[in-house]
Amino acid sequence: MQSAIREEPFGTHDGETITKYILTNPGGMQVGIITYGGAITDIITADKSGNKGNVVLGFDSLSGYLQKGNPYFGALIGRYGNRIANGKFTLDGKQYTLAPNNNGNSLHGGNKGYDKVIWKAEKPAGDSSLQLSYASKDGEEGYPGNLNIKVTYTLTADNELKIDYAATTDKPTPVNLTNHAYFNLSAGKDSTILGHHLMIDAGKFTEVNDKLIPTGKLPDVKGGPMDFTSEKMIGKDIQQVTGGFDHNWILNRKGSDVEKAAELFDPSSGRSMEVWTTEPGLQFYSGNFLDGSLTNTRGGAKYVKHAALCLETQHYPDSPNQAAFPNTILKPGETYRQITIYKFSTK
Repeated sequence: MQSAIREEPFGTHDGETITKYILTNPGGMQVGIITYGGAITDIITADKSGNKGNVVLGFDSLSGYLQKGNPYFGALIGRYGNRIANGKFTLDGKQYTLAPNNNGNSLHGGNKGYDKVIWKAEKPAGDSSLQLSYASKDGEEGYPGNLNIKVTYTLTADNELKIDYAATTDKPTPVNLTNHAYFNLSAGKDSTILGHHLMIDAGKFTEVNDKLIPTGKLPDVKGGPMDFTSEKMIGKDIQQVTGGFDHNWILNRKGSDVEKAAELFDPSSGRSMEVWTTEPGLQFYSGNFLDGSLTNTRGGAKYVKHAALCLETQHYPDSPNQAAFPNTILKPGETYRQITIYKFSTK
């Protein structure tokens, strides 16, 4: 079986046809991506018995993705993933104001982030890759600079989904791109991910206040509920964390290349997923706000609290306002680059 990519219509929005692309590798693993939000709709991969299942949450139609309250299922996130305090930041002496769309803070790019735009798709020759591009205009959602973004999804023969992000700007601007896929490695057989095991290669995390904005403190994880340095069951300590896990872990990095950041394992299906990235941080979100109310879910499933989790590779939240955090300002003449790989196997 060859690597392949096929396309099918997935409804219309704002007078434009939304297309779904299905990438298939020689082993039969499949990844579905739509041009609305650049969202990953499907990751279909085998369990330890060879039975295939979809390990990401998704909707059965475009109307599902368009519904109010869609929690960014599978979507590309930008211009700035995660939160910016009070929807404001100052750059080169000028204050910029963003939409306060999350408890007075700006979340995931504002009211119409990259999760709600239509991306332009191209299929690079001779490759099972899909290249999505979007031109984000100067002033869009309050951000300075025309930002030209290219995101390339590649499904490899080794059951890796590689996401390669690149962006250039004509004015200094904060950039923090990520993907918001919701994983459940049981492919829905278990209604929650509390029985999944997780390892995160991180010795510290960014402490946050009650609005999930970093306080600037970087506590050690050792021995506490945030300690995932060796694999443990997600449900084990979740009750000790108010509201559940929704934090940025500071990855133990050695250099600037792609390094292993995390591993997720579902004992019941035997599926394992490794996360490799160039990014300094990883947001682990345990699906705390899912409540079973989403409609148009795949197969009519109820996506209840903790039905899935996100492992979003990123820079730290609120970095434009926190000088001690790694830099997120992209300048003209520079290229923003971020590579993340989700690698699937069984054991």
